[in-house]
Amino acid sequence: MNKFIPFIAALAVAIAGCSDSKTPADNAALNASPSAKIAGNVAAVNAETAGNAAVNAAAPVVEGTKTITLANGALVTWIQDNEGKKLMPRELFSDASDSLYESLNMLAGIPASVSTFLVKTDGKYILFDAGLGAWGGQLLKRLAALNVEPDSIGLVYLTHFHADHIAGLVKNGDAGKMEKVFKNAAVYAGKVEYDAWMNDIPKSDLQKNIMALYKDSLHLFAFGDSLPHGVLAMDAVGHTPGHTAFQISNLLVIGDLMHGYALQKNHPEINSNYDMDKEKSAASRKRIMQYARDNKLLMAGMHLPPPGFAE
Repeated sequence: MNKFIPFIAALAVAIAGCSDSKTPADNAALNASPSAKIAGNVAAVNAETAGNAAVNAAAPVVEGTKTITLANGALVTWIQDNEGKKLMPRELFSDASDSLYESLNMLAGIPASVSTFLVKTDGKYILFDAGLGAWGGQLLKRLAALNVEPDSIGLVYLTHFHADHIAGLVKNGDAGKMEKVFKNAAVYAGKVEYDAWMNDIPKSDLQKNIMALYKDSLHLFAFGDSLPHGVLAMDAVGHTPGHTAFQISNLLVIGDLMHGYALQKNHPEINSNYDMDKEKSAASRKRIMQYARDNKLLMAGMHLPPPGFAE
């Protein structure tokens, strides 16, 4: 028997059970081919990104990544963690009327991704979320292509504890045991989020095991705290109890604030079915999007369409 099966099986259950189940059938639907309209929207996001920050020409050109320079000189690299194309299906947005959804002309699904963001600042590497890990994650492969060793990651900031954001913190070890991927990283998580998953949310064995593995390097923060390298932790609750956005320079990492950018950018009142508290999620989305506009910030979202940035 494959010694990694116990870990993979546990991870499969956690991913599938994350926020109303992302099942293999869902994944097949998400990976359908986009329409010409979708391609236009992706091009628009690329144009928005180019208008906000200069591409770092010296960075390695790696598939599924895009590197830009922030106002403070830090480099941020979008890393696509999923393979191929990803579309969010109509069924995910039950708050949207048929007429509103059909007006998008995206019947195959809304362009999206599973993404992480790597920041290099003050000579240090910071990772925002860790992606899918053993469940199809491409993070380690793309870090290698960028010539970044996992042991060089000094900090990991977590927006929330859903499995497609934290499974990449661990890998298969001997006898199916979890091992750390980022052995030298301090892991920062919101106290509200941590307490909820440790005490209140059912089916959270993966979360508990990962937090236990990193307990000696785990740091819990409160909303409004100023964290290392000028990172500000912001209240973005609703998607999960302690869902967090992070600001660093003119970049705002919004986590899962939006699952269907083409729909929610103009209709922030529309939630995805993954949002645990829809009322709070919509309020957070409206507030944070307005904050980004008022402060001319570039948003980086874990489920925004490639290349993961939007105004």
